[in-house]
Amino acid sequence: VEHGDSMGNRGAIAAGDVQWMTAGSGIIHQEMPKGDPTGRMHGFQLWANLPASLKMTPPRYQEVKTRDIPEITDDDGTQVRVVCGEFWGKSGPVDGIAADPIYIDVSVPAGMRRTLPVETSRHAFAYVFGGSGKFCNASEPLAVPTEGVGWADDKPPSAADNRSLILFDRGDEVEVQAGEEGIRFLLVSGKPLQEPVAWYGPIVMNTQEQLQQAYQELEKGTFLKTKG
Repeated sequence: VEHGDSMGNRGAIAAGDVQWMTAGSGIIHQEMPKGDPTGRMHGFQLWANLPASLKMTPPRYQEVKTRDIPEITDDDGTQVRVVCGEFWGKSGPVDGIAADPIYIDVSVPAGMRRTLPVETSRHAFAYVFGGSGKFCNASEPLAVPTEGVGWADDKPPSAADNRSLILFDRGDEVEVQAGEEGIRFLLVSGKPLQEPVAWYGPIVMNTQEQLQQAYQELEKGTFLKTKG
């Protein structure tokens, strides 16, 4: 994926790499996926809201190569890549994020049961993108609308298969039982902002009035407060 933005940032990420962009007071950007020779690729895009007090913070772009992402292998073979936040004594390279997220890439070997800590003050979810398994005390696996998902909402699977989203209630740990092929998933947690959200298209604000103002500025050409 090739990145370009109104701040003058340019970059490209490949398999295992991460880019983290803070939109702040406003930024115009483009992400140009290349894919494999047949045009296929898979990746993840996560939007994290900024608190009202930081909505007008200067835009920021971080690009991290896979070699710079700490990877931990536990005694039972469980592997964790720490993208953001602190986990098992390691800190991820993405920093300075308002919601203080912990963003990890977890692989649990076939047949293993694993417990992962989560702070009780956080909201958390998991997204499975390899293998299958079961999560204790979580929501039923939810279908994610991507090509290849073929089950209906009224008949959810008993296990969290590939391309399943799992939501967790408050607690201090997440427990997963890996299936016959093991399981790989993103585990993301963050501190709830507890603020109203007004969203339309690519712009997220706190009120409808702020949202309307942002689109008026976009039309007038005054949307960008900081330029490269």
